Amino acid sequence: MKNKWMLCHTFFLLTLIPVIVSAQLTTLPSGGNKKAMVSERVGLIDITITYSRPGVKGREGKIWGELVPYGLTDPGYGMSTAAPWRAGANEATKISFSDDVKIEGKELPKGEYALFIDVQQASAKVIFNRNTKAWGHYFYKTTENVLEVDVKPENLPTAKEWLSYEFMDQTEGSAVIALLWEKKKIPFKVEVDVVQSQINSFRRELTSEIGFESRMWAQAAQYCADHKVNLEEALQWADYSLSGRYIGEKTFANLSTKANVLIALNRSGDADVVMKEALDVASERELHNYARQLMIKGDKQKAIEAFTINAKKHPNTFTTNMGMVRAYSAKGDYKNALKTIKIAQAQAPDQLNKDQITKMIPMLEAGKDIN
Repeated sequence: MKNKWMLCHTFFLLTLIPVIVSAQLTTLPSGGNKKAMVSERVGLIDITITYSRPGVKGREGKIWGELVPYGLTDPGYGMSTAAPWRAGANEATKISFSDDVKIEGKELPKGEYALFIDVQQASAKVIFNRNTKAWGHYFYKTTENVLEVDVKPENLPTAKEWLSYEFMDQTEGSAVIALLWEKKKIPFKVEVDVVQSQINSFRRELTSEIGFESRMWAQAAQYCADHKVNLEEALQWADYSLSGRYIGEKTFANLSTKANVLIALNRSGDADVVMKEALDVASERELHNYARQLMIKGDKQKAIEAFTINAKKHPNTFTTNMGMVRAYSAKGDYKNALKTIKIAQAQAPDQLNKDQITKMIPMLEAGKDIN
């Protein structure tokens, strides 16, 4: 019995050994290289680069062409016999894009890529490879390249000890990503379609909890109307803001948004019908602001109509009286404009409005339009 117990106990201990041996302690990266990650948002697209940072470590003048050989080389291990530089140290450098981008003017689909650079003495080729699982450049295959772009390296005025990636020359829809090390800079330009990425973002967000608010659908539709893009889908979004199950609301904002989409679709007759319904449900402030926007756009006749509707719905308030002052002024009826502005002057809710009226009265007396 004792021998059987010892045999079982020994077998139990032996089965534990592989588990214990396979455990690993966290240590610094080999070669004293630093692990790093840099991330920026360009437009609405997140770009992240994960890499290891080698140092110059006294090897000035021996980095480019020696430590980083020019052209493709045999790494001496793995299946690749002609591999580019891994654009960093240790594992392959990785770069990810949350949406489609252009690199140096060429299309690159969203996703994560292994980043390689074929460095030459006076040029470089930046390579985006789909195999993000391979370690380093030892299993590099040209057949897995998704995009290759030629770029022009630049000399740095001062040496940079640790390799780094930086985002430079940023605009709303572009940035230059540059690898900087020793006295060399290897840049490549990333461009994003700001409008399209915004629409893609709307499509994702409207299926989340945000989509349970009708105004979010109207906001997305209004963006498309403003930019005159994606209008058929925008019309669906506008309709959903009005009649979507459980969330639809026939508010002035939602109805006027649909009207704006219809105008962008060159369906002005349909837009007029929807806008009439919008005016019927508009609040005093909404009607006044709508009329002001029309006046600013130069559509005086529609602005006058909206000011007049507001005055009938909400008679003799400061807001609607000031609206009628603008309506009379737009028509050149300065007599009624002066009469009405003096009524509004007594209704002014604060000093700011009183001061504005004080400036307007001499203009009306001189026969000048205040709009």
